[in-house]
Amino acid sequence: MTRGKFLFVPWLRVIATLAILATLLPTARAGEQNLKPVRVSDHVWYVQGDSGMASAANQGFNSNAGFVVTRDSVIVIDALGTPPLGEALVVAIRQVSDKPIRRVILTHYHADHFYGLAAFKAAGAEVWAHRAGREYFTSGEAAARLAQRRTDLFPWVDEHTRLIEADRWLDGDTRFEAGGLHFRVSFLGPAHSSEDLLVSVDEDGVVFCGDILFAGRIPFVGSADSKRWLAAIDVLAGLKPKILVTGHGAHSTNAGADLTLTRDYLLYLREQMGKAVDEMTPFEEAYARTDWRRFSKVPAFEAANRINAYGTYLTLERESLAK
Repeated sequence: MTRGKFLFVPWLRVIATLAILATLLPTARAGEQNLKPVRVSDHVWYVQGDSGMASAANQGFNSNAGFVVTRDSVIVIDALGTPPLGEALVVAIRQVSDKPIRRVILTHYHADHFYGLAAFKAAGAEVWAHRAGREYFTSGEAAARLAQRRTDLFPWVDEHTRLIEADRWLDGDTRFEAGGLHFRVSFLGPAHSSEDLLVSVDEDGVVFCGDILFAGRIPFVGSADSKRWLAAIDVLAGLKPKILVTGHGAHSTNAGADLTLTRDYLLYLREQMGKAVDEMTPFEEAYARTDWRRFSKVPAFEAANRINAYGTYLTLERESLAK
């Protein structure tokens, strides 16, 4: 065999190996997450994401989504944070019911709650959200977040990921019946987001509250209206639901107690950053002198707290100027 032939054979092996890897990549991308639905009542299930921030390590699975199986259809609340996770959620629903997926109601238009919508559109579902979410698509925020996720969550978010708008934009509160169950959709925004919705399933005493409550982890505040968020928590506590399905963390059977972490954290942010604004203390100095030990061991603190504090500082500056 000549020297040229010796070189040719290894290259054939390399090409063959790359071809095999190329056929395996889509399977690896779509098949990592085996979601396990948790049943919380007669008709309601949900899947629970990891307690930290979205990352390559958890493949973007850090939020919750739920579904309600009625007599003739399935109603879904939120769609998770990547297209493969949306596909995995459809598979999880099919483990419980083969009824048609009629509707997806988004509690809010944040990436970790709606990037999985494509799988539900492919299944024929209609998407509902509050009309304030339209602003997300007309701002630069949507494109910036998508670019960031394509980097941080590749290959689960990639160049094929598309952002899907609602089919029906809600103006406010609404009620509907599906398969013998009665649903209430209540607008609580602007709070965590400009378009926060609660979804109540009357017969089961279950409320899906989106990111009004973060269970067992530091909430992501950013530039949220923390004053209105605290008011929304009071409204939610006043509903006294039997079961509260949160946007992050485990579901709650004691809403009053489990709202405490989110409420106390928001109050502390406003107290400490408010003092800094009143005294005209620069943010860096205020952040450094604040005692964060009460919250520093809570999951997502390192990733979220500085962003939260700065966003709250700016919010309180605006509130101060508006007085």
